[in-house]
Amino acid sequence: MVYLSSIYTKSGDAGDTGLGDGTRVPKDHPRVAAYGDVDEMNAVLGLAVLHAPGDAELLRSVQNDLFDVGADLCVPGTDPAALRVTAGQAERLERAIDAVNERLQPLRSFVLPGGSAAAAWLHLARTVCRRAERAVVALAHAEPVNPQAVIYLNRLSDLLFVLARAANADGTADVLWVPGANRA
Repeated sequence: MVYLSSIYTKSGDAGDTGLGDGTRVPKDHPRVAAYGDVDEMNAVLGLAVLHAPGDAELLRSVQNDLFDVGADLCVPGTDPAALRVTAGQAERLERAIDAVNERLQPLRSFVLPGGSAAAAWLHLARTVCRRAERAVVALAHAEPVNPQAVIYLNRLSDLLFVLARAANADGTADVLWVPGANRA
C-alpha cells in the first residue's frame, strides 16, 4: 500500500526527480516523459468517465491499469520485485474490444473525432494514448522497457476508438471523413 504523509518534498526543485529504484534523473528524461504521458492519459480518461457513465466501470479499471503502467515505467531494469504490466491486462482489453465492436456497423470511411460529448472525450483519450505509446516506444529505443506496456497502450487506443464509436451509436452518428470534401 502507498502511504503519503507529505505531498511536497522539495527534492525536485532543481529539475530532477526520483525513479522507482531511487535513481535521480532530469524531469525531461524520456522515462519521466513516458510515464508523464501515461499520467495525462489517465486524467483525460477521468473526464471521459463523466461523459460515458455506461462505460465507467471499464474505464475505471483501465485507469487502475494505467497506474500499473506508470509504476512499471518508473522502475528501470528487470527487477523481478517491481510491478510489471502483464499480457493478461492487454488480453482483457481485447475481450472488451471484441464485445463492443461486434455491435457496431462496419466502417466505410475514417471517423473524425467528435459526435457526442462522450465520443469526443474518448477520441481525445485515444490520441493522448497514442502519444503515450509513442513516448514509451521512444524510451524502448534507448533503454529496456517491458514490451507488455507498449502492447497494453496499443490495445487501449483501439478500445477507446471502439468505445467512441459506440458512444455515437445512440443516435449521434459517427462523423465520417469525406476525402477532398472542401477542395476548390
